[in-house]
Amino acid sequence: MKILDRYLAGAVILGTLVTLGVLLPLLGFFLLADEMDDVGERGYRFADALLFVVLSLPRYAYQAFPIATLIGALVGLGTLASRSELVAMRAAGVSIGHIVYAALKGGTLLAVAAAAIGEGVAPIAEQKALQWRSEAQSGQATLLSEHGFWARDGNTYINIREIRSGAHLRDIRLYEFDETQRLSRAMHAEHARYIEGSWVLQGISQSLLGPGRVTVSHLAQAGWSSLLDPGLLKIVISEPQVLPIWGLWRYVRYMTANGQDARPYELAFWGKLIHPLLILAMIFVSIPIVLASARTSGLGLRILLGILVGIAFYLLSRTFVYVALLYTIDPLVATLIPPLAFLAMAFWVLKRAG
Repeated sequence: MKILDRYLAGAVILGTLVTLGVLLPLLGFFLLADEMDDVGERGYRFADALLFVVLSLPRYAYQAFPIATLIGALVGLGTLASRSELVAMRAAGVSIGHIVYAALKGGTLLAVAAAAIGEGVAPIAEQKALQWRSEAQSGQATLLSEHGFWARDGNTYINIREIRSGAHLRDIRLYEFDETQRLSRAMHAEHARYIEGSWVLQGISQSLLGPGRVTVSHLAQAGWSSLLDPGLLKIVISEPQVLPIWGLWRYVRYMTANGQDARPYELAFWGKLIHPLLILAMIFVSIPIVLASARTSGLGLRILLGILVGIAFYLLSRTFVYVALLYTIDPLVATLIPPLAFLAMAFWVLKRAG
């Protein structure tokens, strides 16, 4: 049985790797085509766009892993079915449950690989990609970290903890240094809005550091002249799905403690938490499709079925995300409903096939 288990698991893994090998170059091509609109502006070159695309691919590989696993399982196991190997296994006494179990063994290795990419490689590569693109387009040094967005504007270092949109910021800190590189002023603003070509800070507390003394003052609002603009900030905003799961957890706690709406980040957190289980669920979903078309459907039809099921799952998942944000549904419930619905359907089909 161990040899049979390895054979089935290997078919799933190989099919998934082949699928990723086809999907990622296609995704890279479309990403590069989209970046070409910005090439030539603000010193942004083709080499910069190409590097940005390469660094972004781990993120897209992680996001595409469940659908790639579904298609890969259909290709790998479907190839065995078309050669009547699955029929021979069942005739030899191998149950459908054992076929599912063996396929899930391969899925476990794929889930571990996806988690390593999504939690280790993709966040670092995505931060490097955004930083590289923002610096190439603006000429300014920037950094996106777990402590917010950092930028340098002359002798002033800027830390923005929350970018609600390119034109609305919250929790801003400014550190101004003099010619001797000594801190001369520290400022904190609760809000900043971009109005008619310039920033307006609101809820300001500032400290002026002089020889042997510190002068503290408070202002309702004041203008802020900076090279930063909403266009540059839009470039470096990370989607919640890009952050590692521990970063999402810390950010959710931070936003909750400050009375802010953390639901988008909670949805991303629960989505990343169940992502490995989603890969296993996709393998489970593929089994009834393979068994239902064991000897009648060609490879092309199976791939088409996999794409259609993957698109249906993606649309259902996105729908529940928007519904959860609109109607304040619990993020965990909204995240679990789509995969559970597909699993229930697959289990029903497998029961009838058994």
